[in-house]
Amino acid sequence: MDGERFEAVLEPDEALPSEVGIVDLSDCTVFPALIDSHAHLLMSGSTDPVVRKYQLENTQCYDDRATIIAEHLAQHLSCGVLGVRDGGDQQGDVLRYKTDSTQPTSPVTIAAPGRARHAPGRYGNLIGIPVEAGMSLAQSLFSGNTRRDHVKIVNSGLNSLTQFGIETPPQFDADDLRGAVAAAREHGLPTMVHANGHLPVKLAVEAGCSSIEHGFFMGRENMRRMADEGVVWVPTTVTMQAYQDYLASQGHRSDPSFAEVSRKNLEHQLEQINTARQLGVTLAVGTDAGSPGVHHGTAMQTEIQLFIKAGFRVEAAIRCASRNGARLMGLLDRGKISAGLRADFLAVRTPPQTLPQALHAIVYRVVNGRPT
Repeated sequence: MDGERFEAVLEPDEALPSEVGIVDLSDCTVFPALIDSHAHLLMSGSTDPVVRKYQLENTQCYDDRATIIAEHLAQHLSCGVLGVRDGGDQQGDVLRYKTDSTQPTSPVTIAAPGRARHAPGRYGNLIGIPVEAGMSLAQSLFSGNTRRDHVKIVNSGLNSLTQFGIETPPQFDADDLRGAVAAAREHGLPTMVHANGHLPVKLAVEAGCSSIEHGFFMGRENMRRMADEGVVWVPTTVTMQAYQDYLASQGHRSDPSFAEVSRKNLEHQLEQINTARQLGVTLAVGTDAGSPGVHHGTAMQTEIQLFIKAGFRVEAAIRCASRNGARLMGLLDRGKISAGLRADFLAVRTPPQTLPQALHAIVYRVVNGRPT
């Protein structure tokens, strides 16, 4: 390394200049810093109903919410995550926090959309606001302050936890989506679309969105389109693992068999990931941290393991959790150990094949060329 950058990556038999300092990591696996490509920094992974109710209702005290965001960033950092692509919040607090000079500086880079947009009366109130009456989706997104890192659109409902394979209708039609994507491009912004089910994903991909978030039950045809168009998929599979574990241990107020629905959702999503891998879709690891049972930082380990379970080699899964996520965030100098790129990397004292199980045990971390 030379300052903040990698200067060179040498072959094992190449001689080093005598003045170069050496840190011996020969018993470690060294890999790029991680990127969580879908998280909600304002929300906690707690399953405590009191905590979750407070998150929904605490809309008055920004300082309290800023403290929560800072705590979640620290959790990401402790797990080797140096970039978080946020999925939106009702008040736009993560975007505000990112530009708030009174808040502590974190080594973790944030990309935030502010408030997502959803159709009136449809899912999305927790992460954004409905399109205002008399406005198109594009007008709602860009009629006011356009300062943000990406645009977030909600184009379906939640993935059902009570019935397997249920698909909700799209929230927006093709014209609305095309107009919003075109407006985002005019502002130099990528478009992040929450979409589950065949038709909501199809409309978003055909509109030219940058990424599909979740994508449960979207089907092979949509994956082919995504591979052809270069649309990135962020599957957030760990959410179903967390719901399955929670419902199996806690039960459900109506039907304890709903844990089985989550299990089926999980298995189906793993099958989709394997299909997407074979079709050449670009995938990025995102956790949806802040969902019940999905904790900031630690969920990255589980999601990477799920990618491997779905058929990815360890190296390829780490690429999805580093280089692919960095590109999705527009951090083109991150996510890879290569000459000229920013020197961010981690070391874990384990061989590569057991790396995912040991991600929590980082023994050496370098951020922007500096050990931390």
